[in-house]
Formats: sequence, C-alpha cells, structure tokens
Amino acid sequence: MNILDKIVADKRKEVDLRKSIIPTAQLEQTSLFARNCPSLAFALRHSDTGIIAEHKRRSPSKSVINQGLNVQDVAMGYEKAGVSGMSVLTDGKYFGGSLDDLILARTSANIPILRKEFIIDEYQILEAKAHGADVILLIAAILTRDEIKTLSETAKSLGLDVLLEVHNEEELQKSIMPSLDMLGVNNRNLKTFEVRLDTSKTLAEQIPNEFVKVSESGISSIDAIKELQPYGYEGFLIGENFMKTDDPGKHAKDFIDQLKA
Repeated sequence: MNILDKIVADKRKEVDLRKSIIPTAQLEQTSLFARNCPSLAFALRHSDTGIIAEHKRRSPSKSVINQGLNVQDVAMGYEKAGVSGMSVLTDGKYFGGSLDDLILARTSANIPILRKEFIIDEYQILEAKAHGADVILLIAAILTRDEIKTLSETAKSLGLDVLLEVHNEEELQKSIMPSLDMLGVNNRNLKTFEVRLDTSKTLAEQIPNEFVKVSESGISSIDAIKELQPYGYEGFLIGENFMKTDDPGKHAKDFIDQLKA
C-alpha cells in the first residue's frame, strides 16, 4: 500500500467518525455557510501573477516544514503580499492541519481560500463551506469519474469553486466535465514524490481553454513560472517555498514583486 492509499484509508475512517459526531444540519446552520464565496477561478483569470500561497506545517515527503507559525499571521501576510488565493491544508495526521486553520484563515484575510484535503465524501464539502472555504480540491487519483461528477456538482450547488487535480493523461481524460472551474496539474508523483515540471507542459494542450490551468508542486522560482506561462497556466500553487521561511508573507511579497518586474 503506497502513501496515497494509506491516507485515503485513514480518511474514510476519519470522515465516518466526524459524520457521527456533527450532523450535516449543524454544519448548514453555521454563519459561514450562508456567505457568498469569492471565485478563485475569477481571481486567477484577472491576476498578473496567479499565485496561490499555501499554509502547510508538514508533509509525508518533507516531514516538518514549519510548525511554529500562526495561521492568522500567515493569512494576513499572504493577503498583503497580493496573492490570488490561499490554500489551507486541513488533514491532521499527515499534514498537521485542521478545520480550525480554515476558520482562522477565513477570519484573517479577505481572499479566496481553498480547502486542501483528500475529499472522498460530500460531507467534507459541507464542512468546507461551514468553515469558510471558497474552493475545494478534488484529486482524480483517488476518485472515479462518477465520484468527481457528484462531488463537483455538490460543490457548485453550494457556490464553491472546484479545482480538480490530475497527475497524468489518463486522470485528465476521465475528469473533464462542466462542473469544474480549474484543472490543476500536480508535478509531484504522489506515489514516488518525484517532481517534474514537464508534467504540466505535457498536459497543458489537452486542457480545454474554458478551465483555468493551475500548476502545482515544485514551483520554487520565478523562472519556473515564466517557463509555464506560455503553456497557458494562470495559477501557480506554492507551498513549501514560502512556508519554510520565518515570514511566508514577506517572502510571498518579494516573490510576487520579482515576478511582476
């Protein structure tokens, strides 16, 4: 069993437990559930940098990245830096995140926020909305086409944007459907953790223009973004490059300033 299979197996147990504790009616009654969500896809289309900055404490591939930072400070720093959106890891066991991080980010910054999670159940989409997310991530590697359709349509019915993540041509071809807003190409192989920007380049021409193209993982330099922009990418998810510093917001601002220059 590879790490992705382990994460999904644990996630199924976790979601079943959460569903038994907090009913969907309780999630739907939260004040955040009623809010209108800004669109990350729109923000990326109208940005000249397209940076989606991440809050991530640790990962299975890098172990500890940064455990000491305050989520509110990171969110405010990212907003001040001029990012297009913020990604918040909410998986606890493998990434050290939580739904509380999502709420803290939401109350600290007025930018589109993505719940980055291994979503396998519609319940998690209700959780995302109830805790202040504007966007959900779906990972093609762990979902069937029917599951992608059901989950993405649920998200759209709640006013959330959908970012669908793929790693190869097979995943991309099974995933293209109208209920998606953005198609993200993850340059990291989730089974081996090898990172190759060529993955984004290879798949770019197969992504229809009605979807915002997002490149994820392994983007740590201005050169990498400038290399991918000619392939039609408008969004760039950057996590460890900012989070491994003592001031992610400042480093995001410096990065964006250089990119604009």
